[in-house]
Amino acid sequence: QVQIVESGGGKVQAGGSLRLSCTVDGLKFSPYAMAWFRQAPGKEREGVTCISWSGENIQYVDSVKGRFAISRGIDKNTLYLQMNSLKPEDTAIYYCATEWSVDCGGPWSREEGVRYWGQGTQVTVSS
Repeated sequence: QVQIVESGGGKVQAGGSLRLSCTVDGLKFSPYAMAWFRQAPGKEREGVTCISWSGENIQYVDSVKGRFAISRGIDKNTLYLQMNSLKPEDTAIYYCATEWSVDCGGPWSREEGVRYWGQGTQVTVSS
């Protein structure tokens, strides 16, 4: 009964920006952290960023620090990823995920920490 849907992917030139959105249905009474993952062709899926239920704890992978910003809506069931200064190496399918943890205290950057996955949205950054 849990449904996770991402949107907002697209194609931009290097240095440009995109904002991804994710909506979660079915977990309204279960506090949970949320995360964005990405997978480039031929590479393993990696954790990009995580935000706690309260929004107070936020984690980023080093490669996106200072460029990406994660946030969630006041209803806690909507997740966003603002991506600025995009680079070609950011090209990947981006996945929204709900975490088992509440405060990103588990292995948020690993798939083992994920409870539910979205279907993914393609982000392509050209040089």
